Amino acid sequence: MPLRRPAVVLAATLALGLAAGPLGAPAFASPAAASARTAAGPDADALGAALAGLPDANATAALVRVGGGDGTWRGSAGVHDLQSGRAADPDARFRAGSTTKVVTAAVVLQLAAEGRVGLGTPVQKYLPGLLSPAFEPITVRQLLNHTSGIQSGDGFGDAFEDAYAHRFDTLTPREVVASAVAKGPEFTPGARQHYLNINYTVLGLMIEKVTGHTYAHEAARRILGPAGMRHTYFPGTAPYIHGPHNHGYQAVRRPDGTTAFVDVTDWNQADLPQALNFVRAGETPSAAGDMISTTADLERLITRLFEGDLVPARQLEEMFTVPPGIKGADMSAGLQRFEYAGTVYWLKSGARYGYSTAVAATRNLSRTLVYSVNSTDAKGESMNPVAQRIALAALK
Repeated sequence: MPLRRPAVVLAATLALGLAAGPLGAPAFASPAAASARTAAGPDADALGAALAGLPDANATAALVRVGGGDGTWRGSAGVHDLQSGRAADPDARFRAGSTTKVVTAAVVLQLAAEGRVGLGTPVQKYLPGLLSPAFEPITVRQLLNHTSGIQSGDGFGDAFEDAYAHRFDTLTPREVVASAVAKGPEFTPGARQHYLNINYTVLGLMIEKVTGHTYAHEAARRILGPAGMRHTYFPGTAPYIHGPHNHGYQAVRRPDGTTAFVDVTDWNQADLPQALNFVRAGETPSAAGDMISTTADLERLITRLFEGDLVPARQLEEMFTVPPGIKGADMSAGLQRFEYAGTVYWLKSGARYGYSTAVAATRNLSRTLVYSVNSTDAKGESMNPVAQRIALAALK
């Protein structure tokens, strides 16, 4: 079906005069970690151009929020769905993918601040029997920063066609972890960094074991509520996105060489734990990437988090600490360090079929970025071109 092209819908609010200069680094920031951004507001022309032409072969819609002390900009483009061609809802909910890990890390760090979890303590203490004797002690910190050496768990298949055929089925975290454990360790804990969902799947099980509550309950009580994320939730095994949302699509090559756009909006994304006997179907999500959110809520999350309102300063430092001595390491607890044009950003991206998401900010919150792009190849190896244009326009 041909892609329809309604006019781009943009709402820009520039507040260039509100900040005389970059915000001072928070009290817990080291001079090396503080951003060096100058007082220059978002480039409205560049951001508008980044969204021009949607829908196209790469994305059917995009939602963008740029904020921080340097000024704000809001924009949306594309369509709600290809059938109707009506304009995309700028306040829509979407599958936030691995940005969920920011919430999971924050919950774990809160538990550490309360003395209920030790970051240097082996996870085997909290989840005895989960890992086989083949695994050396793996600390909670090593799970947070992806240096555990646990290999990836098995899903329903790597190809889109295989995953799509099982889109309404459920894998439990215990099943996923068991398949990972059966492969044995990939490397000695702490020797390398390999970003994998399995680390946060294990952390989700640990949160439930330590607290006696579901991951969803703890995430909502500790993070979503205090951050004011009123439109964010965990769907469990429900395949639908409740509330306003734009449809997601996957581009699939037909035998005749043409491209079909398959609607992938409805999809059960959950790993449903069997760890607790009182867990009800549909109640508990994946701690690695099941969250449904909005750009406004993710902006609240990163802002409240970096301001120190959600995690105490000592534990928050873990989110700005990349493990030393590991070549190429750039992942911290829940975030990724990214330097561009002389400025350091801390970010987290996420992808579910039909939806690519990212949240990024300087440590002093002079610039924040949240986007959701309805990518037609969200699981592709390269960055979505629309998302790339947005990032380059927002972070320059």
